[in-house]
Amino acid sequence: MSLLLPYNARLIGQGVTGSEGRAALSAMLNFGTSLVAGVTPGKGGQELFGVPIFNTVKDALAAGLNLF
Repeated sequence: MSLLLPYNARLIGQGVTGSEGRAALSAMLNFGTSLVAGVTPGKGGQELFGVPIFNTVKDALAAGLNLF
């Protein structure tokens, strides 16, 4: 599956702390995707490959992430 996104898109990844999510996160970062946060319920407060992890998207947005 592929997505057409603007060049300067900033993204939030969901479910990035599992084994497949880690691999996908690593690949996205290596490709140059601007991933500003990850979301996995119960894993908030962690950091993975320099990306902060939140429990919910609402928490991520409340943290002041500049998505727009």
